[in-house]
Amino acid sequence: MPELPEVEVTRQGIAPHLTGRRIDTVVVRDARLRWPIDARLATILTGLSIAAVGRRGKYLLLSCERHGKTVGTLIVHLGMSGSLRLVAPGTPAARHAHFDLVAGDAVLRLTDPRRFGAVLWHPADGGPTDRHPLLAKLGVEPFTDAFTAELMHERTRGRRVSVKEALLAGGIVVGVGNIYASESLFRSGIRPQTPAGRVSLARYRRLVVEVRRVLAMAIRKGGSTLKDFSRSDGEPGSFQLEYRVYDRAGLPCRICATPIRRLVQGQRSTFYCPRCQT
Repeated sequence: MPELPEVEVTRQGIAPHLTGRRIDTVVVRDARLRWPIDARLATILTGLSIAAVGRRGKYLLLSCERHGKTVGTLIVHLGMSGSLRLVAPGTPAARHAHFDLVAGDAVLRLTDPRRFGAVLWHPADGGPTDRHPLLAKLGVEPFTDAFTAELMHERTRGRRVSVKEALLAGGIVVGVGNIYASESLFRSGIRPQTPAGRVSLARYRRLVVEVRRVLAMAIRKGGSTLKDFSRSDGEPGSFQLEYRVYDRAGLPCRICATPIRRLVQGQRSTFYCPRCQT
């Protein structure tokens, strides 16, 4: 599933090609996503200009305007298997290509084999974009000053849920998905099964540093390509080559050579070193 680094890599790839462009047309080949694509979307978007391409958590936000006035925001989520690519006009659509946004010689194409993604329109008269039901309850962004050890410590007091699951939930901090939670906890020396309420402030300080470091490294490497994800130019990411624990069950720890273990938490695979993480 594309996580924050993959979404940010996508944003960085498409923003220079779309910002300031007028939307010429929208093509919806298959409206069947997590929520059906609005049949009126082509009518709504055609003629608008893309003022900015932003991100909130794992959601891409295309802010649209007409004559300098904000009209609304196109909210895009890549779901479990989605990718956004820039293709040349006239490029034949492969299977599972659900949606094209055409702006001059830039064609933004959403491909989503498993159809868990979303393309939603939020009009300006519907209120601020961050009040949209999908965004309103998201936690803080990990690269902002609001993401602190004090916040993690305060919000987890008395909680029995594991620290791994607290990271994944997205209510405290957004975008730390399954891969990057496992990697950050390893680098912090924290065992993923540890109840979040038992992690000390000092250990959360280390975890906050490592979450930021891991996410930043993943962005520099173009994200992780395990199955479906590719960058907007079609190239794969390479952070998977840097994994220390994720998807390495049975292999020796890169630090101490102890075999990496796998367990299931909240129906997601977790990987850790029983010696380096306590």
